[in-house]
Amino acid sequence: MAKEDRLKLLFEDDFSKLQNAKIILLGVGGVGSFCLDCLMRSGITDVTIVDFDTYDDSNQNRQMWSELHEDELKVEALKKHYPQVKIINKRIDEEWVWDFDFDEYDLVLDAIDDTRAKLAIAQKCHKKLISSFGGAKRIDAAQVKVDDIWKTYGDRFGSKIRYELRKRGFKKKFKVIFSSEEARVKEKGSFMGVTATFGLMMCSEAVKKLLKG
Repeated sequence: MAKEDRLKLLFEDDFSKLQNAKIILLGVGGVGSFCLDCLMRSGITDVTIVDFDTYDDSNQNRQMWSELHEDELKVEALKKHYPQVKIINKRIDEEWVWDFDFDEYDLVLDAIDDTRAKLAIAQKCHKKLISSFGGAKRIDAAQVKVDDIWKTYGDRFGSKIRYELRKRGFKKKFKVIFSSEEARVKEKGSFMGVTATFGLMMCSEAVKKLLKG
């Protein structure tokens, strides 16, 4: 049985909504790389990924395929595994977000950690946005949750994002993946059990949103 057949058994006639979807994924690190793999295995093949970074030894505890591509650009390395993916090798900063045209995409998936860029993405793309807060410093995957931006808690980075959005007069809602677990360390120690869960939750939310149309 082909993988498409397994998916069709689950999604039935709605599977075409996934096959016809167009997604842009911002950031393909510990969260984004697992989200990408999940999207591609779910029948969503029109995916554009944006990242500027290269793989190094420090990525290998949490980023998919990183051990095979040290010193390679992430987007170019990932295209070797997912040939259908479209790539943009670019640092995602606030200026890039405001200049980029997101209109052609059904969903915008935000897996970056640049505060100003994240705020710009929320302001510009909230109607079709699924965003991720930080997955580092935690070990309990069971505490990873999904809710709208204003109901998130337990994350200092998320608190900063909410504060800055309020300062800008932003009151709209969008979905966020976050953890309610208290950070265990100050440094950015990370565990794939949690960061990968963030990515898979992001993919799940994307699928649900697409099925709802």
